[in-house]
Amino acid sequence: MDRLIYTAMTGANAAANRQAVLANNLANVSTNGFRAELSTFRSVPVRGDGATTRVMALEATPGFSDIPGAPQRTGRAMDAMTTGNSWFGVQALDGTEAYTRNGSFEVAPDGTLKTNTGLTVLSDGGAPITAPAGAEVTMGSDGTLSAKVGKQPSTGIGRIKLATPNAEDPLKRGSDGLFRTTSGEPMANDNLARVQLGVIEGSNVNAIETMVSIIHAARQFDTQTRLMQTAEASDRAAAQLLSMQG
Repeated sequence: MDRLIYTAMTGANAAANRQAVLANNLANVSTNGFRAELSTFRSVPVRGDGATTRVMALEATPGFSDIPGAPQRTGRAMDAMTTGNSWFGVQALDGTEAYTRNGSFEVAPDGTLKTNTGLTVLSDGGAPITAPAGAEVTMGSDGTLSAKVGKQPSTGIGRIKLATPNAEDPLKRGSDGLFRTTSGEPMANDNLARVQLGVIEGSNVNAIETMVSIIHAARQFDTQTRLMQTAEASDRAAAQLLSMQG
């Protein structure tokens, strides 16, 4: 009986975790460059005396959907969408180098180039990019930035880091929603990477599909809960039979 309880309990826990992941995906359906998180589970036999007849669900390494989000044309000069599988290099709040597909940029009051979420954008050399005070900043298709002050000629101030992950060191999502390499080492700049200007990448979350999955996860949770209730009822009935024999 205890094996049935543990099996149902791990199943209910897996369904609850999956529902939390789906809810987070649905909440980010309008977040620029968001990649839907995938929850994966594996079955592990329940060890104990006798034959191993039941399994429990354990969460495996989570991943994310690498399908690009739909392009959203804004016409804004500092909005860009990477082509292919390249990512923008940014500095996370913990100071580490991280990567995002959110290509909506702006110049902070101190001249530092940042994303619209406040993250510092890194250059192809891994350093912050700073524009002169009062300068008009434009971007090229290769991520090169130019600044123009008044009637003076435009001057280059750097190139946004565009990095492309490889199969040997894939990206993984951090708790802050940014992506880093599995090894933790910064990726090299991809000189061949290009961006599409005046366009930002939307979220790749399918709202309808996610809502259906949430309903399915809720039903799975109810099923596992009923199994635990069945195990409890069977245990109570067995206890009553043993007390009658005693």
